[in-house]
Amino acid sequence: MEDCIRLEYDVDGENFASAGNASESVKRTLKQLGVSPEFVRKVAIAMYEGEINMVIHAHGGKALAEIYPDHIGIYLKDSGPGIADVDLAMKAGYSTATENIRSLGFGAGMGLPNMKKYSDEMTIETAVGVGTTVYLRVNF
Repeated sequence: MEDCIRLEYDVDGENFASAGNASESVKRTLKQLGVSPEFVRKVAIAMYEGEINMVIHAHGGKALAEIYPDHIGIYLKDSGPGIADVDLAMKAGYSTATENIRSLGFGAGMGLPNMKKYSDEMTIETAVGVGTTVYLRVNF
């Protein structure tokens, strides 16, 4: 296995204000490593969307970023309710967010579509009642 930089974070599911802390930290690290702004932006958007999804739907989780010379792998893992219909959840605008969440400006149904749009590879492993793990890869 190639050498990589591993960054691990707890995503607090009770605090919208802290959502984005992990993606912001990864963004700073990528900038320090000299990754181009185009790729830093893609990573930051994809990872932030994942963090917000964990806060909205799963009461938090874990985020892991593995930075390699040619790509970053991001694992977003939660123990939330799981995704009952992944194909439906991937449709832009579809959301299971509550009205309370929507009133805060979240839950527009763009999280998973944006994660896919801003990554080069995306896989979702989910089980209803067990949780979800999303893997994102962004090539530099």
